[in-house]
Amino acid sequence: MGKYDKVLEKTLFGRSDTNIEFSDLRRLLLLLGFQERIRGNHHIFSKEGVVEIINLQPLGAMAKPYQVKQVRQIIVRYRLELKND
Repeated sequence: MGKYDKVLEKTLFGRSDTNIEFSDLRRLLLLLGFQERIRGNHHIFSKEGVVEIINLQPLGAMAKPYQVKQVRQIIVRYRLELKND
């Protein structure tokens, strides 16, 4: 199991939303196929076939818990998965 498989698992279980690093959550979204735009400290993610736009801002080195919850809801709603090569 790779690092981002573990980050995905941690995000989906929802027991540690306050303990997910912003850089890990950002990289996970990129690996799930999202495109990123950056305006200031706002990292805006979009993906073809996903209606919602994800707007993340870091809280120090960590992701904001409510934003982790939003990412989880989108992953579950659209049944997104990491592609294993």
